Amino acid sequence: MGGSLGSGRVWGVPAPPPQAVPSLFPSEPCGFEATYQELASAVREEYPDIEIESRLGGTGAFEIEINGQLVFSKLENGGFPYEKDLIEAIRRARNGEPLEKITNSRPPCVIL
Repeated sequence: MGGSLGSGRVWGVPAPPPQAVPSLFPSEPCGFEATYQELASAVREEYPDIEIESRLGGTGAFEIEINGQLVFSKLENGGFPYEKDLIEAIRRARNGEPLEKITNSRPPCVIL
């Protein structure tokens, strides 16, 4: 994970191989931490055994990787992912299914 991603979270899911290991790369502006906490809470509710690790930075990115594969980028999509889409991506990874990029996103926030 290079410096261009900024900050991040690593999500590890103990499961039969292959394991889902989601990574989030949020930075601080515009409620990124609150959005991360919301997503983490939703995922932990669905997958109580999930492991989450942070990598902080400040480039405005909010990236999610599962098993090292980028599945969501705020820089590409312009907003934050929906909880249901992230949970579905983790489910697919836990079941050994191919991962697909999350292309739906919430509308971006506006700083006035």
